[in-house]
Amino acid sequence: MHYIVIILLAISSCSSPKDENIEPIEPITRIINFSGYEWIVRTSDDAKQGPGPNLFSDSEDNVWVDEEGRLHLKIVQKGGHWYCSGVTLRLSQGYKKYVFYVASRVDQLDENVVGGLFTYKNDNEEIDIEFSKWSQSENQDSQFAIQPSDNVGNKTRYDLNLKSDLSTHFFNWQASSIEFASYQGHTLEPNAEDVISTWTYTGSDIPPLNNEKLKLNLWLFRGNAPTNNLPAEMIIDRVEIL
Repeated sequence: MHYIVIILLAISSCSSPKDENIEPIEPITRIINFSGYEWIVRTSDDAKQGPGPNLFSDSEDNVWVDEEGRLHLKIVQKGGHWYCSGVTLRLSQGYKKYVFYVASRVDQLDENVVGGLFTYKNDNEEIDIEFSKWSQSENQDSQFAIQPSDNVGNKTRYDLNLKSDLSTHFFNWQASSIEFASYQGHTLEPNAEDVISTWTYTGSDIPPLNNEKLKLNLWLFRGNAPTNNLPAEMIIDRVEIL
């Protein structure tokens, strides 16, 4: 009888209402605190996973928060394999304005590298800001996209042409529209000359509220190594969810 009581208490403690929207944490999962939120650090162990496919590592060589509170995502080579990086916000935030204050030259990433700032539920419910030339050196280096991005009108591409390490990017996700912008510097009130690109999406593929999660990642397109054979890094000063 004592064993039954213990089991019931364990079950009861796992079903507390306050935990309903929190992803279960496995003992080996690494959690970091960044911008006042808890983030789950991605690992694929020894199996390649999408996007890419790639190997993802939760090592501190790949993902860390520095003394200034900035998040570093890095692609590094170990033992002859390239390991990518990613984090997922533990709690879904829904219709909000997601602002990313980037602190590195994401316009200078290797052409095989992709930096992503996005909400994700599945491949058809996804909002993206992505920095990549998608393995084509002549391509523009950035895009705003709604998945499926192959649908007409679901994507717009642009060049960052950054003036410094600092840039601001956001999407404002609402039920009937998604507003995007990229600015020079760290500001939400840019001068006209510091507006890089803006776009408003009102098409039929706006994701519904569906317990989606905000994700940040740095990965290799089609799993191909950087053409310069060097590590790649994206630094994010902070994230605001308004």
